Amino acid sequence: MAQPGKSVGTAAAVERLASAGRLLIGCDFDGTLAPIVDRPQDARPISGGMEALAALAALPETEVALISGRSLHDLAVLAGPAPGITLIGGHGWEWSDGPDTALTEEQAHLLGQLVERSEQIIRDVPGALVERKPGSVAVHVRRSSRDDAARVLQQVAGGPAAEAGVSVINGKEVVELCVADATKGTAIRELRRRVDPSAVTYFGDDTTDEDAFAELAGTDTGFKVGEGPTRAAERLASPSDVRDVLASLATLRAQHHPSGHP
Repeated sequence: MAQPGKSVGTAAAVERLASAGRLLIGCDFDGTLAPIVDRPQDARPISGGMEALAALAALPETEVALISGRSLHDLAVLAGPAPGITLIGGHGWEWSDGPDTALTEEQAHLLGQLVERSEQIIRDVPGALVERKPGSVAVHVRRSSRDDAARVLQQVAGGPAAEAGVSVINGKEVVELCVADATKGTAIRELRRRVDPSAVTYFGDDTTDEDAFAELAGTDTGFKVGEGPTRAAERLASPSDVRDVLASLATLRAQHHPSGHP
């Protein structure tokens, strides 16, 4: 398997995307636009990253979405002002341009039970964290010892994750229990329906991003950040590479699709 880095096909892929008639760009946040950190609340986009996305969003025939497993509120706070960029949280459950989403009474009750049971599992486990979101609960183990992390994930899998009505999303050092049916793949599918693009590109680093990569076909191009098996055609090493590719795409696409402003 090729090592992470800018692959030999990256430049050609960027040029191809730059010339697309109508382009849809999807980008994950943590590990893709923002370096991974121990505490989720400490994450910040890499310098120049949001600026590159904003430059793309300002171009004609170009739609940009930032797609994250985070809640929409947290994503908006951490990403900062994002004019022209659709923010999508909860793996496709919450959208900055609506419609508003709400759990049923049964889903809300189930979510409360999942939070309670998850908190019981991590009680007295150093570094473990339960994060409640509008449609799910995430159990983070990045800061725990490897033995503790494995034990917590095993207990979650055999306990709350096995409840009826729960879908499970396994990420890097985190497992998410969802009562709302949404993935990054369903987000890309809905964006494609709305935008009707000539081509789609998606940038992501986590196993959760594979759902988005699975939606790509034909002239679409996926960029996997970091190591690990992937459906993406291209591979990048780090968020700084993502920023550089986005900036290059913005420059080239401006040549193909000038804004028309003096």
